[in-house]
Amino acid sequence: MQQVFVTVGTTFPTLDLASHYREYQVIQCQRGDQALDMLVHLKQLQAPILLVMVDQQLPDMKGMAFLAQAKQHVPGAKCLVVTDQQSSESLGVLHFKVDALLSTCVPPEDFFFPVVDALLSQEAGVTRDVVCAPRCHRMCVIGHRWSADSHQVKDFLARHAIPFQWVDLETYPEALQMGEHGGVPLPLPILQFPDGSVLSQPTLAQLAAKIGLMMHSEIPFYDLIIIGAGPSGLAAAVYGASEGLRTAVIERDVPGGQAGMSSRIENYLGFPIGLPGAELAIRGSAQAARLGAHIFSPQEVVGIRVADSYRYVTLADGSELGCYALALATGVSYRTLAVPDLDRLTGSGVYYGAAMTEAATCQGKQVFVVGGANSVGQAALYFADYAQHVTLLVRGASLEESMSSYLLQEMALRDNITVETQTEVAGCFGGDHLEHLRLRENTTGSERLVEAAALFIFIGATPSTSWLPDTLMRDQAGFVLTGPQAKGDHWPLDRDPLLLETSIPGIFAVGDVRAASIKRVASATGDGAVAVSLIHHYLGFVR
Repeated sequence: MQQVFVTVGTTFPTLDLASHYREYQVIQCQRGDQALDMLVHLKQLQAPILLVMVDQQLPDMKGMAFLAQAKQHVPGAKCLVVTDQQSSESLGVLHFKVDALLSTCVPPEDFFFPVVDALLSQEAGVTRDVVCAPRCHRMCVIGHRWSADSHQVKDFLARHAIPFQWVDLETYPEALQMGEHGGVPLPLPILQFPDGSVLSQPTLAQLAAKIGLMMHSEIPFYDLIIIGAGPSGLAAAVYGASEGLRTAVIERDVPGGQAGMSSRIENYLGFPIGLPGAELAIRGSAQAARLGAHIFSPQEVVGIRVADSYRYVTLADGSELGCYALALATGVSYRTLAVPDLDRLTGSGVYYGAAMTEAATCQGKQVFVVGGANSVGQAALYFADYAQHVTLLVRGASLEESMSSYLLQEMALRDNITVETQTEVAGCFGGDHLEHLRLRENTTGSERLVEAAALFIFIGATPSTSWLPDTLMRDQAGFVLTGPQAKGDHWPLDRDPLLLETSIPGIFAVGDVRAASIKRVASATGDGAVAVSLIHHYLGFVR
């Protein structure tokens, strides 16, 4: 069935939407009541509705009143409002959760179509987790929704923007026969490819090799090696490769880092409707690769050694790569919760990070999110479009100091989002998946048991630096010292360390792993760009 987007109002018939969006089914209604009836009908047909565009002024109701009702029928659809921005009534649009706001005076070719294209791309191009009956024209992932292995495969494919169909055995038990070998079911998850080949319970390395990701280098030496492909690492790769440096990026998981797991980044310059973190990672990776950077993923660096003016990284497979300059962009990881049984249920209702591929399983359920940073607010707003209710659990007394005001304002407008301060998880329970949480109110010590379909955890920031050599100076929390702070007793050179240089000359630290860094995407990308300028300066000493 074709993916659908619906327009409501009198503005849209003047646009040639049908020819511009031929791959979609465009349904146009002029009145709000007609459109609501249409949405109910499409929902009954299980039509995939990606986008609803509405005029702020409809013949029979306000556009925002229409959206409030429409979201009950299609909670996962993107919402775009077209309004006269000079009108005082248009200000009400800003107090409702919409994905884009457009003016009627903007030429379609200049802004209207690009914004709609971006919304459709976000919904249809990055999130590929579609529950449907098995078909054979693209990769098919067969598994159980409460399987940690299945979740890992789905998440890996989605964050790489690899199209796939998700077939849940709970819904389609007959699909297990598709994965039989000699009459014996293969271990889950089972991946079937369009060429007829099959992978059963693959490692991420096996899956990466199958889908054609680069994991090994054909050259032994680079000008610059970057460890980590978050925003700072990808920015360093873009600037390094574009300025003629032979550049390699080594990422142990999926490009994007923690930012790549964000459901929506709305305060990054140049993206007025925001963008999913996965899309930022995909764009950055593609840009770096187009400029000549080699990106190896998933591949892990387990050691560093220095020999004269050369730096070498040891990979998990025992091989080595050399370079003149090395940039640490390993970022941070979420801290784990010390709660009994939590580890057993991780990947089966308990997730670290946004885990957007699990949104469909949250439909109509009770969801809990732990933490207080921007990523928590972004996740809460995302899952609120699917879940019956989302509860934020915050150990502190408020969110004002840790979360941006735009997120606080958006959450306050959502009826199905609740914030519980001074509350933490004291226990979790379930068989093959999470079913209940025990919550503790810290001021009184009282506890209560609640139903929970999913728990998403975003607590603290632990730098990924335990594997680094002891001679590389870090602060008490493990973050890497740079610049003047890195000039310890063992600094070997007459000159001072450069601004982002560590206590080992020629090794730089960028992004969240750096001590005293500002934990924002924009500052991380700025670090990556500045580091390349400093690396050019450093290379002038050693080459």
